[in-house]
Amino acid sequence: MTTRIYLDHAASAPLRPEAVEALDRTAALLNPAGQYASGRAASRIVEDAREQIGALLGADRAEVLFTGSGTEADNIAVQGLAFGALRAHGARRIHSSPVEHPAVGEAVDWLCDPAGLPVPEPLFDRVPLTVDATGRPRPVDGPLSVSDDALVTAMWVNNETGNITDLAGVIGPAVAADVPTHVDAVQAVGHLPVDFRTLGVSTLAASAHKFGGPKSVGLLLARRDAAVQSPVRGGGQERRLRSGTVNPQGAAAAAAALQAAVDEMDAEHARLAGYQARLLAVARSIPDAVVYTDPVADGQGASGASDVPGALPSHVHMSFPGAEGDSLIMLLDAAGVDASTGSACSAGVNRASHVLTAMGVEVHTARGALRLTTGPATTDGDIDRICALLPGVVDQARAAGTAY
Repeated sequence: MTTRIYLDHAASAPLRPEAVEALDRTAALLNPAGQYASGRAASRIVEDAREQIGALLGADRAEVLFTGSGTEADNIAVQGLAFGALRAHGARRIHSSPVEHPAVGEAVDWLCDPAGLPVPEPLFDRVPLTVDATGRPRPVDGPLSVSDDALVTAMWVNNETGNITDLAGVIGPAVAADVPTHVDAVQAVGHLPVDFRTLGVSTLAASAHKFGGPKSVGLLLARRDAAVQSPVRGGGQERRLRSGTVNPQGAAAAAAALQAAVDEMDAEHARLAGYQARLLAVARSIPDAVVYTDPVADGQGASGASDVPGALPSHVHMSFPGAEGDSLIMLLDAAGVDASTGSACSAGVNRASHVLTAMGVEVHTARGALRLTTGPATTDGDIDRICALLPGVVDQARAAGTAY
């Protein structure tokens, strides 16, 4: 039987050997909050992981908080910063773009239209950040002030297209105005250099399983002076911003995976950029194909060597008008390839990506989307095989037609 090809690293990356070793080494650890010897041992592991992650991401140890997922980290940050700004200054405007991941987008939706809550009117006003044709958010249009603006939030790397946001341009003005800022860096951490101090943002969210760590381990970087009124209540274990017993095994494995990802970042960037170029060439050879991922600029390493933001080399996002995304991924699945459309399905119904429609892509075209994302598990043979398969798969999907 032919080995399956995994091309959905943006959704979840395979567990790194370093993470497996850390999980095995810490398997016997118990409650890190315990005031007894075994508790102190578990706590040391957590604090060592916190310090290691902080050093890798340019943050102080106290600024590194463990959560249950990247989604939870985003929600704590978005809701907490907004409520903190409302309480401190009466600020009510939230600036976010229509291409945000649902972890941010739906949190903003709830704040600006809290359906089911006994409040006479929304607590916050949404001010949409416009996006350009590549799906990158544009800066806030107009001046910002702490008395009016509760939050500016933007994703660093788009989870569908892989395109990288110009954070300095989008977030920078808010940082300069002391307006609370959040960055969804779930797709960036472990793939791009991160220096939390230099960014100057209030909070930043990440997820361990995106860079080869375990699932259900999120990271929230929160500046010491960030005014976060956390929606999570309980024991207050993580600076009173995230309650719940910290997972020492997950913390250790996340730190080990992040160290490995950072150590190989430049080499992996170059390797995957070669794969991206091959995949893009095949996609563009298919009639009427539309490509959304900006290719990595020649000579551009992980640290960036171009004025063009570019994209992560791991992503290739495209559409094939006349085909259904569901048909594409089912045909690839039957051929032994794991891939995705890039957008979430609801009740098994393929819907046009909110990212693509925000970019101005017609629904008919957006419904034929396919996302291929590579990573450490990808081999030259995998790319040979998908390059050979893709044109025929698109022909079959187009022959099957669209749902309407």
